[in-house]
Amino acid sequence: MTNPPHCHAAGCYSVALSGRHSVNIRSYHPGDLHALTELTIATFGPFYEDHFRPLVGEVIFAHQHGRWADDYRAMVPALHDPVAGKHVAVAETGDGAIAGYVGWTADPVKRHGEVVILAVAEARRRGHLGRALCQYAFDDMTQKNVEVVTIGTGGTDSFHAPARALYESMGFVPVHVAVYFRQL
Repeated sequence: MTNPPHCHAAGCYSVALSGRHSVNIRSYHPGDLHALTELTIATFGPFYEDHFRPLVGEVIFAHQHGRWADDYRAMVPALHDPVAGKHVAVAETGDGAIAGYVGWTADPVKRHGEVVILAVAEARRRGHLGRALCQYAFDDMTQKNVEVVTIGTGGTDSFHAPARALYESMGFVPVHVAVYFRQL
């Protein structure tokens, strides 16, 4: 991977990652939409298809998440709306490829923020990119006087283990919630 050129735009900065690589993290541009949608589907598809579907069976799967990819196609375009306090930052490699992104909300009145999605390309995982993307969001939230941030992930399954480890290493305290499904 080549290193990206130095950022010159406001709100863009270069981040050195493990393995002597770096990326630029910058605010979302409308031209990113297709790549972010595809990255989201590639990131979370294995959970739905390889973990959730076998766990709950076909009827519950179809009812709860049978159209999961279409759900993401509808969700991703709505992630970035700064007027509504919704933001997206994108990590870009030197060749212009999107390596990951983070979406968050910031409510300065309640002084609360939430990381609503974090997706990192498979080839870029375990190199501190997720941490860097979260820090970018936290820095923005801090500028907006946010005092508390939440972040969520799935249950105790193996798919979500790396996310849980990352969030706990950043000082988040897990609050476990159980959701039960049953076909009638």
